Amino acid sequence: QVQLVESGGGLVQAGGSLRLSCAASGRTFSSYAMGWFRQAPGKEREFVAAISRSGSGTYYTHSVEGRFTISRDNAKNLVSLQMNSLKPEDTAVYYCAATTRYYSAYAVASAYAYWGQGTQVTVSS
Repeated sequence: QVQLVESGGGLVQAGGSLRLSCAASGRTFSSYAMGWFRQAPGKEREFVAAISRSGSGTYYTHSVEGRFTISRDNAKNLVSLQMNSLKPEDTAVYYCAATTRYYSAYAVASAYAYWGQGTQVTVSS
């Protein structure tokens, strides 16, 4: 089992940057692939990015490719999402999540067994 706590959200102007972090508890962090999802008001939760257990594989939804970077540090039980060139449409609550599934399921929210509480990201125009 793993517990996840996100941090780093906030208010930023369009074009700005934020770095989200997700701290995981437990000794088996490297056993999980990690993902970031987001949910805007009135919309369904959507996949943003995922990273494999070793960190060698990263995956992004098309709308954030080239702007967002996911990374992990297994020694520190930490996964991060660097968000650059932010747009108002990036406004949402961002969640990190952990899964034991493999890459074909990374973009599927139901594949993730563990979720953080979420952190708000607001991008003003």
